[in-house]
Amino acid sequence: MNQTTADLAGQSLPILPLTRDDLPGDTIELARYLVGKYLVHDLPEGRMSGRIVEMEAYPIGDSTSYAFRGRRSHNDSMFLARGHAHVRLTYGISYMLNVASEDEGVGAGVLIRAIEPLEGLDAMYARRPGVKLRDLARGPGRLTVALGVGLEFDGCDLCTGRGLWLGAIETEATPVAVVTRIGLSREMDKLLRFYEPGSLFVSGPRKLLDTSI
Repeated sequence: MNQTTADLAGQSLPILPLTRDDLPGDTIELARYLVGKYLVHDLPEGRMSGRIVEMEAYPIGDSTSYAFRGRRSHNDSMFLARGHAHVRLTYGISYMLNVASEDEGVGAGVLIRAIEPLEGLDAMYARRPGVKLRDLARGPGRLTVALGVGLEFDGCDLCTGRGLWLGAIETEATPVAVVTRIGLSREMDKLLRFYEPGSLFVSGPRKLLDTSI
């Protein structure tokens, strides 16, 4: 996307909801596909949105996945049909927003790691006062705070175009790069973190980014 956040201030973005049929039926392909798409939270007082610049895949059989040990009450939403939200409290501190990525009954997901904030910046700053624009939603825990996403969204359908949802702008195409995942103690060598190369809003140390794909 060539426009900057400042260029878009005061404009309403022509974001169209993604349907379940739009979403690839493979976890890794879904993670790649969602880079450049939009995460939207509509509230009575207005809309917050951002362009997704970083995703992380946790495919079937991945030992670091919350679904690895089977379906339980705490991870039930990861076994819903692709496009449903799985919200998890990590380390008792941060909420992480994942998207179920396979067919109903199959446990796998993709983590939304970072967005470029575009709409509703005042509302985001109210939730994360005193931070720079770059850091408003750069990282999965910061992202959920900025957008007001908590456990009440666990299991919600992100393909409805209402409340919390995923969308796209039809004319856009985004380059995608891949690199190894971060913040894990095992299976760290897998190329499963997808991001927009050159984006200042991608999380983690910039020296770890690799533009190969």
